[in-house]
Amino acid sequence: MNNKQSAPRRPTGLHSIAPKTLALAISLAIIPAWAEQTTKIELTAIPVTGNPLGVASDALVVPVSILSGRELSLRREATLGDTLNSIPGVSATHFGPNASRPVIRGLDAERVRIMQNGIGVLDASSLSFDHAVTIDPLVIEQIDVVRGPAALLYGGSAVGGVVNAIDHRIPTEPVKGIMGRTEARLGGPDNQRNVAAVVDVGNGQFAMHADAYKRKTDDLNIPGFAVSNRKHQADSSKLQENHGKLINSNATSDGGALGASLTFDNGYVGASYSGFNSNYGTVAEAAVRADMKSQRWDVASEFKGLGTIINRLKTRMAYTDYQHQEIEDGNIGTTFKNKGVEGSIELGHAKFRNLEGVVGFQFQNTRFEALGEEAFVPPVQTKNHAIYVYEEMPLSVWRLEKLKLSFGGRAEHTTLDASPWEKSPMAQAASFNAYSYALGGLYTLNPNWSLASNLSHNERAPSYFELYADGAHLATGQYEVGNSAFDKERSNSLDGQIRWKDAKNSFSFGAYYTRFSRFLGLLDTGNRRLRNGDPDTTPSDEDSLPEVQFSAFVASFKGLEAEGKFNLVDNLDLKLRGDYVRASNLDNNQALPRITPLRLGAGLHYQKNALGARLDVLHAFSQNRTAVDELATDGYTDVSALLSYKLPTKLNMELFAKANNLLNQEIREHASFLKDLSPAGERSMLIGIRADF
Repeated sequence: MNNKQSAPRRPTGLHSIAPKTLALAISLAIIPAWAEQTTKIELTAIPVTGNPLGVASDALVVPVSILSGRELSLRREATLGDTLNSIPGVSATHFGPNASRPVIRGLDAERVRIMQNGIGVLDASSLSFDHAVTIDPLVIEQIDVVRGPAALLYGGSAVGGVVNAIDHRIPTEPVKGIMGRTEARLGGPDNQRNVAAVVDVGNGQFAMHADAYKRKTDDLNIPGFAVSNRKHQADSSKLQENHGKLINSNATSDGGALGASLTFDNGYVGASYSGFNSNYGTVAEAAVRADMKSQRWDVASEFKGLGTIINRLKTRMAYTDYQHQEIEDGNIGTTFKNKGVEGSIELGHAKFRNLEGVVGFQFQNTRFEALGEEAFVPPVQTKNHAIYVYEEMPLSVWRLEKLKLSFGGRAEHTTLDASPWEKSPMAQAASFNAYSYALGGLYTLNPNWSLASNLSHNERAPSYFELYADGAHLATGQYEVGNSAFDKERSNSLDGQIRWKDAKNSFSFGAYYTRFSRFLGLLDTGNRRLRNGDPDTTPSDEDSLPEVQFSAFVASFKGLEAEGKFNLVDNLDLKLRGDYVRASNLDNNQALPRITPLRLGAGLHYQKNALGARLDVLHAFSQNRTAVDELATDGYTDVSALLSYKLPTKLNMELFAKANNLLNQEIREHASFLKDLSPAGERSMLIGIRADF
């Protein structure tokens, strides 16, 4: 990296006060152990994503998975992507152990919308896979995952799905007394040392929230060489010299939040401030570290029972100030900034006969900048305004009284204004009008069986990097070129599920098909470019990069998903899961890159009184259906186990121990750009303690 500057001191603020806040939060957490009276509030896990009417998950038309409470605590990983990797249809980008963004049904980046409390996360994780998502799972209370198009409610960037992390930093329900949780972890293949605390205090009308966390890891221990045999054989310059350790994969991070709200009989109004800081090795470059910080201010309110026409009003808005610096040898090489505001106003109308629904307005205004020699996109201001309507109607016509229809539409206008920069001395601008609509149905055959289906048309405006990229992207080892003449991306999707439930038993099986009449993806041009952009006339792997260009082509994604839970005997459950996706460029009948192979999993979960035990097995088959110049990936079998014990104390405390990769296999995820340079961790043990009060 050239054009370096002296690295400035990390700004003071939340980073400096986080340890103090954490100590205070832990102290508050201990108080209830000796308190005479404490009112504990159980927050029900309700899917707030995929349906603005807030119905139960089994009444949703779209497939939504929910992680919350104890189950989320036991399945937490270092990143959001890895935490969700066990959900059918969801994989992760796995750019080392510190940057992993969710992939849903083979779609990632700008096609998977990541939100925090219903508002988009403004970072740079969709621009580059080495940029971490600015959400730490340690302080998340619930995660909703919509598998499949949700563009109707959340815009074109949700054409693949939505991940909504819910943290209750703005309390939405009355709090009386003190409630919260603490958690600490030690071990794992990266020797992690993590601690987090969440506290809510209130008098029944005024509620305050505080949370803080600290995370530290060492370089990841791996079961073999960092470079795969396939990569070593295909590229002799990639020497297998790092054995047993993934160099430059350690990390430190911390953060926290303060929030408050006034709660009423029919609603709430509140605000919060949160901070996120992370410094981690980028893995792809041994001497480069990423230093990230994000500050976010949120305001939100909701009021119900307002009248006979408009009965609900919900507002949300967040301002984010994000910065990501890439540092080499103590000097800053490239800085990425993203500042902006996003918000929504949603009106719910009273039932008109059987018709119930909402009308919403959403807006976003962001300013992205990349500064430094390795900046491959210009400064861009993006504005988006959208209106949408969503309606549900149970039918009471003869023989259709068990059918519920959902339907709606969305219209959004997006403008992108790119400032002049080194590669383009003239300013560039583009604007798009995108329209999406959907029709779904849920038919209840009987109390045990139901059928769900959703048909949608989705449109997405191109992102700033798809339009204007022009430069070396070292994280992916490519020279990326955008296309400012792009039109909208368009797709049609059909999704269907059959669901069954009976007491403690449940099962669902789904299939989907998405066809893009215009898919915007990177294709290899066959040329090579020097890092400064000049054509490479004397090809050399060390001095040049393969040129890839964002192109428009016809593509299809189709797949299957299944999961089930069966109570074998008292206290013992069998869990099954599986998923498969096949994605193709229909213009040349070639496979698309980084598509997760067939995965099948099973687990035995035992819980009796204070003792719990789990054994889970996931087998990922080899992926031999690869894109041009993409290496195949071997399959693996990942065996993990968990043992938990609830302590007989007044405070609801639980000890747990997790063993991962018990077979010590070389696990490489095909969805990762770094699959041949960065395997998963070796066999390891992690111990932890969690407490709820």
